[in-house]
Amino acid sequence: MIIMVTGSNGLLGQKLSAILESQSDVTPVFTARKSLTYSTKRGRFLSLDISKRDEVLAVVSDVKPNVIIHTAAMTQVDDCETKKEECWLHNVVATQFLVEAAAPAGSHFIHVSTDFIFDGKTGPLDETAFPAPVNYYGESKLAAEEIVKNYSLNWAILRTVLVYGVAHDMSRSNIVLWVKKNLEEGKPIKVVNDQWRTPTLAEDLAMGCWLAAQRKATGIFHVSGEEMMTPYDIATRTARFFKLDESLITKTDSTQFRQPALRPMKTGFIIEKAKQMLGYRPHTFEEGLELIKHQLLK
Repeated sequence: MIIMVTGSNGLLGQKLSAILESQSDVTPVFTARKSLTYSTKRGRFLSLDISKRDEVLAVVSDVKPNVIIHTAAMTQVDDCETKKEECWLHNVVATQFLVEAAAPAGSHFIHVSTDFIFDGKTGPLDETAFPAPVNYYGESKLAAEEIVKNYSLNWAILRTVLVYGVAHDMSRSNIVLWVKKNLEEGKPIKVVNDQWRTPTLAEDLAMGCWLAAQRKATGIFHVSGEEMMTPYDIATRTARFFKLDESLITKTDSTQFRQPALRPMKTGFIIEKAKQMLGYRPHTFEEGLELIKHQLLK
């Protein structure tokens, strides 16, 4: 089975590479705009700018993938709010190019989406919840979902929440690494306690993508952790796990932060469908921290 991944330099793309390379019956093809930031044991790398239609059509036609896992996106929420044309190009138009290429190739299309397509008025949410994004990033990801759903090809959409983990080159931070770094440096931090999420270990999301690819699953799946937590909860539990100074963490609320993009206040996912239909089993939050601890020691 040939599986092509977009956004292979991203945190999710990196975790997917480890899984796909361990599968003897999979020929992985990793794509990114620039060369890979890590080494692969096997598999093929192809440079691909998904915002260029001719490039997308040529690469997919050449590879003829059985499955495309589309992880590439512009995910910086505030940048999406201030650079709307760039956001739309990379999150929506690029997805259109990919499904146009995937359909004639007969590729099963797996699209990674987000909890930010919801308004944050209630949670946790299952796959039947009605989308109503409160920022441009969410609008772009919802528009991409609609493109995938309305195209004539086999597809699965995997929505996720607040992904954390360790990248090979440490070029990408996330809430866990941010908290750990600041506390280790003795810096006080302010963390909100009025937003709710189900944080997702990057390895778990990658496994969800692999399970969907393996089963050629179709439909929408919510793939995240199971524990509803505030960022403040995440920070304090991270501090306790790594035995850092919890007194440096100050509880605050969203009104204290001025950001270009609104954030949904409460999302988080109900993941029963993914557990039942994909066999998805996420780590607990502390198990995720344990994995990060070992990876940082390497």
